[in-house]
Amino acid sequence: MSAWIRMISDEEADEGLRSVLNLARTPHGTVDNVMRVHSLRPSTMEGHCVLYRAVLHDAGNEIPPWLQETLACYVSILNDCKYSLANHWANACHLIGDKVRATEIRSALEDRCLDRAFTGEQLAMLRYAEKLTLRPQDIEEDDILELKEAGLDDGRILEANQIVGYFNYANRLLNGLGVTTEGDVVGYYPNEDDEGPNGESNGD
Repeated sequence: MSAWIRMISDEEADEGLRSVLNLARTPHGTVDNVMRVHSLRPSTMEGHCVLYRAVLHDAGNEIPPWLQETLACYVSILNDCKYSLANHWANACHLIGDKVRATEIRSALEDRCLDRAFTGEQLAMLRYAEKLTLRPQDIEEDDILELKEAGLDDGRILEANQIVGYFNYANRLLNGLGVTTEGDVVGYYPNEDDEGPNGESNGD
């Protein structure tokens, strides 16, 4: 079973739902479970799809894509969200492009020993992600000042904030409804030999 609630198939969908399913469809022609789980309320599927693409796949974003994916993975590790981690670790590995470095990063994230693999802006963003995920009530202006002191401008701080906020939402959606990757094509990139994206991923 790929979720604890009913998910409507393409064959069962009415015209309104079909329109939103088509918006959420991957280049493979499928709709990932992270989106299909919204099928009883298509308006939330549409909103989720638009938000995801803006947060993680917008050409105007300035945080490097590999680091965007690494932030996604760290939030998902902290929340123990296997669905998001499976998808976004596949993406991060592809973008890092170095198996030894990827292993070093994964170990640091899993052990919550971030300074083993990161310094400067990267380390500051990941520490912010950890605090915002685990202790959001403790976030203060000083946390933002630390990001600025590390070299981040307001635009990239906003990007990091939105990635962390989005994945906390997505992780709770997925864990809260028991969504699994059963039937999904995992990851943004079709295979390790591709030079770049072959289309839109649709959330997780």
